[in-house]
Amino acid sequence: MGNRAWIRLVENSTQTEISLQDVKDQLERYIDMASRTGNQLDWTYAEAAFPYTMEEQSKNEKSWLVLKGKEPKMYRGLIIGVEQEPADKGGRYTIQILIPPGATHGDKAKANEFCRYLAKQFQGELHLFNGRVMYFYPRK
Repeated sequence: MGNRAWIRLVENSTQTEISLQDVKDQLERYIDMASRTGNQLDWTYAEAAFPYTMEEQSKNEKSWLVLKGKEPKMYRGLIIGVEQEPADKGGRYTIQILIPPGATHGDKAKANEFCRYLAKQFQGELHLFNGRVMYFYPRK
């Protein structure tokens, strides 16, 4: 069971460059959509759909998002970062989703859900925790 998944942006993606702020904006959009769904259902769905608090941390000029679980028994946390490959390997941007040691099965399930959501929004190539690849960009 792997602890890392990534989304690689390709030529046919909606963007060729991405920042951590872009990922944060998409996660905030996800929370907003969940809360709107909850309002329609008269239920606090946003709490169930996104059971984390989001904070940005940085060290040595690298930044990442730390998602800390609101209910430690069910969700402990995830780490999301953005990096660029070296120019000799194509220079493509990648969104990394890491499951830290001690994470729960709920964290892994939410990580898979967020991976698919982000890959669909950016139309990227998703490499899942189990090694499988999903393509969300238009292929010819």
